[in-house]
Amino acid sequence: MATAKPLAQGRKFGLPSLINSPGQSPLLLDLLKTAASHGNALIALAIWTNSGLHMPMYFFLANLSLLEIGYTCSVIPTMLQSLVSEAGGISREGCAMQMFFFTFFGISECCLLAAMAFDRYMAICSPLHYANRMSRGVCAQLALVSWGVGCMVGLGQTNYIFSLNFCGPCEIDHFFCDLPPILALACGDTTHNEAAVFVAAILCISSPFLLIVASYGRILAAVLIMPSPESRHKALSTCSSHLLVVTLFYGSGSVTYLRPKANHSPGMDKLLALFYTVVTSILNPIIYSLRNKEIKAALQRILDSDIALKGNSKEIETYSVVTRDA
Repeated sequence: MATAKPLAQGRKFGLPSLINSPGQSPLLLDLLKTAASHGNALIALAIWTNSGLHMPMYFFLANLSLLEIGYTCSVIPTMLQSLVSEAGGISREGCAMQMFFFTFFGISECCLLAAMAFDRYMAICSPLHYANRMSRGVCAQLALVSWGVGCMVGLGQTNYIFSLNFCGPCEIDHFFCDLPPILALACGDTTHNEAAVFVAAILCISSPFLLIVASYGRILAAVLIMPSPESRHKALSTCSSHLLVVTLFYGSGSVTYLRPKANHSPGMDKLLALFYTVVTSILNPIIYSLRNKEIKAALQRILDSDIALKGNSKEIETYSVVTRDA
């Protein structure tokens, strides 16, 4: 019986084409990518340009928006290329780079969501000490730790996966270089490798989630002893958007990476991939803009200023034409 040869350096990993995935529309994916990128960019721009939003909660939200942009842009271009090309593929180096950035942004978002939960805990449970304990320096350190952990985990996981040998023909049954489908292409018995990746996923996904649960447990305990319904409603309303985002992100991530291997199916994995890479990135700015008056007002000012600029440019063009004709 012939043994499969390892993938040679420089060879490509195959990706499914549109012919093999007739249910996916490249135009729809492109529109979703544009909506996700523009929506999150508007949120970040509204926060950075509005001094009234230079507070810890919005600082973390701006970082979350930047992570969502990177998360989407690290995956969708390759998905689009694989959908429209009959000979879709990606080099070993390109696949490793995509896996690194995807893992980097994903793990960073896990940690940042935990930092945002801690911020809400400090705001509600220690309001008198909030300004000192959540200073600019502390917020910057929490953000840097989130990005740093994501970078280290991304480098470690990518180096670990791509130190393995891959046996041809190396057709990835997925739209991008995600961990499970790449690991499935490795030569020989990968039981120990799968266990190591699973443990890393448990630590990197569950640890921040436990911090979020602990923070909201303390928040709930503090809210229940508040004297008036108005104060309870106000406290919970500041957490509702974050809770929705956490549910979307961790719900899809847990179903994808923490369920047993026997329950994995290529079709379901692809559907989940579309959801947690694109749909959640679109929903996050919608959730925060619809449920937050300050963000909504800042976005409205940006749109109004853009309309005013376009109106002024048209007036200048009209004036130039009139003066030239005269």
